[in-house]
Amino acid sequence: MPHPKRRHSKSRGRKRRTNYKATPSTLTKCTNCGAPVLSHRVCPECGYYKGKAEIEKSVA
Repeated sequence: MPHPKRRHSKSRGRKRRTNYKATPSTLTKCTNCGAPVLSHRVCPECGYYKGKAEIEKSVA
């Protein structure tokens, strides 16, 4: 594996890293209740996933 002969400047390294960004999580609507839910997760409000009840939610 070759090693660099000279050090790269700070601006050169920073130019390469300009696209390293944190992106917000994508939220979708629950098909049952309409609450915002992370993709591929059970809805925390109603307990449904893909139109089926996965978790029994007690009404208190």
